[in-house]
Amino acid sequence: MKKNIRTLNLEQMQTLLKELGEPAFRAKQVHEWLWYKGVSEFSSMRNLPKTLLEKLDESYHIPKTKIYTEQVSKDGTIKLGFELDDKNKVEGVIIPSMGRYTACISSQVGCSLDCTFCATGFLKRERNLTAGEIFDQVNLINAITMERFSQKLDNIVFMGMGEPLLNYANVIESIKIMTDMKGLGFSGRRITVSTSGISKMIVKLADEELGCRLALSLHEANNEARSRIMPINDSNPLESLAESLTYWYNTTRSRPTLEYTVIEDVNDRSSNSDDLIRFAKQFPCKINLIEYNPILQADFKPTEVDNLEAFAEKIEEAGLIVNIRRSRGKDIDAACGQLINNN
Repeated sequence: MKKNIRTLNLEQMQTLLKELGEPAFRAKQVHEWLWYKGVSEFSSMRNLPKTLLEKLDESYHIPKTKIYTEQVSKDGTIKLGFELDDKNKVEGVIIPSMGRYTACISSQVGCSLDCTFCATGFLKRERNLTAGEIFDQVNLINAITMERFSQKLDNIVFMGMGEPLLNYANVIESIKIMTDMKGLGFSGRRITVSTSGISKMIVKLADEELGCRLALSLHEANNEARSRIMPINDSNPLESLAESLTYWYNTTRSRPTLEYTVIEDVNDRSSNSDDLIRFAKQFPCKINLIEYNPILQADFKPTEVDNLEAFAEKIEEAGLIVNIRRSRGKDIDAACGQLINNN
């Protein structure tokens, strides 16, 4: 069976090409074709000798990620189904807003965290995505925005399927590839890693000096209540999350965003906003209140609009930065918490 050539870093590529009797500079050329130009065939590497390409093709292959389905929402949101080389599938979303385009991408096939309000949480986690498969999503989405809107992708958010910090090495490698100025050249500030809350990995991410932003899927600020809807809270309670988020801010000087999906009769009461205010005042942060998007797997409902706005007003009056994030792509199951590969 041929091996995946994109598992080789530049140093390993240099070793391989030396073994094949090629000069060291060829490794950099191959690396650039794989990561900066995103080719899927060795024959597309036009500045390399045919003999070298034949040698590589004998033992290695370039995995192909392709778009197998596309849906367009009434609001312009585009949901894409990606088929991976092994036929596993994940979903991603292009979110347009005021002339800017954000890619919402996946980090795992399925998810293991069992959040009760999220469709992906009802899927079995099949495997982690490779750095190449994460890169492919961004590369394919960027090609779409360039072709259709004559505009490069503006932002990348790891808010699709899976928990990014449980696929840490591949997520970090993919961010390094995306921010390399020889390739896609994204600023780290335009990339957001969203986590359900793995405290020790938040600390580790802060130390990477990637310049990326952090979002915490909070959704409850009381341990007992949060554990009911997010079992990950049992091993990563609010106290440890507050410590890790404080470390994040002190290390990066970047305010983390607290994502809080407001669900009727679950976390939308006055006592819930009190809990949220107490938690958020422990470190500099921003708060996004998110409209709940119904899923077939759970019997939750979004809170009333008036209640959502009153919830936000109370938080703002407490001196915190708060925004209401309206749903996008709900009619095609592309909104927050709805990705499940049901096409």
